[in-house]
Amino acid sequence: MNNNQRDWKEFALLAIDLQLDFWSDEIAKASPKFPDNISQLFNLCRDERIEIIHLRASYNQDKSDWMPRYKLRGSVPCVQGTGGEEVLPFALEESGEKVFIKKTYDGFINTGLMEYLNQNGKRFVLCAGLVTSICVFLTTASAAQNNFLTAIIDDCCADKTDKHLTTLNNYDFICYRTKVNKIQNDYSKWSESIKAVFG
Repeated sequence: MNNNQRDWKEFALLAIDLQLDFWSDEIAKASPKFPDNISQLFNLCRDERIEIIHLRASYNQDKSDWMPRYKLRGSVPCVQGTGGEEVLPFALEESGEKVFIKKTYDGFINTGLMEYLNQNGKRFVLCAGLVTSICVFLTTASAAQNNFLTAIIDDCCADKTDKHLTTLNNYDFICYRTKVNKIQNDYSKWSESIKAVFG
């Protein structure tokens, strides 16, 4: 099947928290192919016309928008104006790609993401980013609970090795699981799922 036979208009990629504060030395060591895989994923999506939506954490320095746990701890990742908020160089958006700012682990809470997906006829979201066991998982689970079909692209997510594998293995009932080089082959199966669920 060539890309002229694949119609991805009901799909979107959620690229989650691809920011410096989440790309620790430990996670980078556990996932050395992650930067190349993200680059490959973005190229694939742009070639296939799968919409890329970027979700990013960003918090005020004055703590006014910090979740309670962060306030108690006295620190939070991705504070505005710090280097940690910066997007990783292999994950920059292109002109016209949507960016949503989030203040929680779940990209659907108070971001406008769900409204945007519904308004644009999206039925299936692909999820990738940092880190697997927290924001990627919780955003994917939220998508599933908000009536979207979902898939985690497991080689385009990163975390500490044990947390990455435990999350993907324990919660496979929530979503499909794929790899970047299998996305095109999975199109038919996913499209049939959309038809079966939504008609």
